[in-house]
Amino acid sequence: MERNLRLYKKQRLCSPTAIEALFARTPDCSGALAYPLRAVWRPDPGRRSDAPLAFVIVVPKRRLRHAVDRVLMRRRIREAFRLHHAEHPLPEGARTDVAFVYVASKPEPYETVERAMHKLLSKLSS
Repeated sequence: MERNLRLYKKQRLCSPTAIEALFARTPDCSGALAYPLRAVWRPDPGRRSDAPLAFVIVVPKRRLRHAVDRVLMRRRIREAFRLHHAEHPLPEGARTDVAFVYVASKPEPYETVERAMHKLLSKLSS
């Protein structure tokens, strides 16, 4: 059985309104920390996309000053998500917006990011 490990455009969270709502600290938002990542999520049943999970990756310039380091960590986070999001399915019909925020002050190895992503996705799916 072959798993589909692609990331589709509909899985990207692009709406500025939806991203602002994630960081607005409203009661419907939830979050978790698994170093070096923090995840913030909220249900969004009104989203047009039919993807169960739409995500955005945030790597603050304040944490990593060099653009090459920010891009490297964004790629590592995206790859960890791509490989593990199928293992942790959401309930049928649920639509959730997620922001993965990088909180470390230096680039971390891929194995660390992968472990953190696995933990965050398991918390999100439960």
